[in-house]
Amino acid sequence: MNKLKLAALSLAVFLYTTTALAQHGHAGGMGGGVGSANSMGHASDKASDHGSSGTNAPTSTQKISNVLGKNPVIGQKIVDLTGDSKGAADACTGFKNIGQCIAAAHVSKNISGLNFYCMRLAMTGTALPPNSNINCKLPSTFKPGVSLGKAIQTYDPQADTKTETKRATTESQQDLKNSGAKT
Repeated sequence: MNKLKLAALSLAVFLYTTTALAQHGHAGGMGGGVGSANSMGHASDKASDHGSSGTNAPTSTQKISNVLGKNPVIGQKIVDLTGDSKGAADACTGFKNIGQCIAAAHVSKNISGLNFYCMRLAMTGTALPPNSNINCKLPSTFKPGVSLGKAIQTYDPQADTKTETKRATTESQQDLKNSGAKT
């Protein structure tokens, strides 16, 4: 009788865990991304982020440009945070979604001495602006494409990356909410 109860309990735990993970999408919380699927557009990014050959899937740049085109308020916020004279679309080049760009911009403002373009380089591999005097010191073995937290850690090993990432993500989500952006 005890073996039957144990088997039933094991089956129940297995089914519950499988269902919970399937609803959430992945194990391990937020991972390296910024924001949730609903607030930052991750759910609709899956086809283009994973190299889908579908011709109707917009690229990340197109999606960011669409958001900026429909919402100049968020574009101005990005320009204010980054100081990019060419505009928000230029500043956000390479980011998977608008939320990542805004969060990186907030981190560069929140942590003294941290440059937005160095953050962008670490997170996306996008080159620095031409003719800039920006010097991003990266280890020779560094591979771009890291999370926001890893980018912070790369440039400021003393920073509390968990706190700074959470702070920037919250600020990014609040900016999007305040601007009425629909990602």
